[in-house]
Amino acid sequence: MAKPPAKGPGRGARDLAVRVKTAKGRTVSSTRWLERQLNDPYVRRAKAEGYRARAAYKLAELDDRFRFLRPGARVVDLGSAPGGWAQVAVPRVNALGLPGKPQGTVLGLDLQEVAPVPGATIHVLDFLSEGADDRVKAWLGGQADVVLSDMAAASSGHRATDHLRIVALCEAAAELALDVLAPGGAFVAKVLQGGAEGTLQARLKRAFREVHNVKPPASRADSSEKFVVALGFRGARAHEGPDESG
Repeated sequence: MAKPPAKGPGRGARDLAVRVKTAKGRTVSSTRWLERQLNDPYVRRAKAEGYRARAAYKLAELDDRFRFLRPGARVVDLGSAPGGWAQVAVPRVNALGLPGKPQGTVLGLDLQEVAPVPGATIHVLDFLSEGADDRVKAWLGGQADVVLSDMAAASSGHRATDHLRIVALCEAAAELALDVLAPGGAFVAKVLQGGAEGTLQARLKRAFREVHNVKPPASRADSSEKFVVALGFRGARAHEGPDESG
């Protein structure tokens, strides 16, 4: 099992930057990406602590602040691959059923097969497909307490287009959350800063008691990503706007 994330990347011995030579067949952009990976303290920590992705620390930092992953909680992890968020959620909700605390559930969904995560159940399912919400509730044995989404659309290289795509994904994830969450539940999802998410924000503010927009320390400084943390779901009908029919 992966170790619990430590606080911050650590400032022990001075790290020396790793330079990567541009090899034959490797583009300048791929060389820069490799350099960034090799010099990223969160990447090194993830490898040392057994996490599948540095993104695990983003969820850990968000939960350290807002405490939505509680023992006994039923969690849905949308776009679960490669499994880093499930690794964080399992011990925090006690999905392994250790004595002394309520046992929770971690249910992952993805379009592709994901290597097993001890304590989590991961299904291959398009959450946009018809009846997905009913299948999720059936697998959980009831409503969810937390819906997580770290999904990102494939990059087009055009920032505005990518922003609209990830907002659309987040809106779809929110729709599922509104269908499967129990009152008091939480929705945590990645979005990109760009100004087109106003409709989503307004809807979440109607449906939840608190809505926070956060950039956790593990999120790269040069990334436009942020996370919406919506807490205190008001119930299945709270998000519905007023009836505008005649």
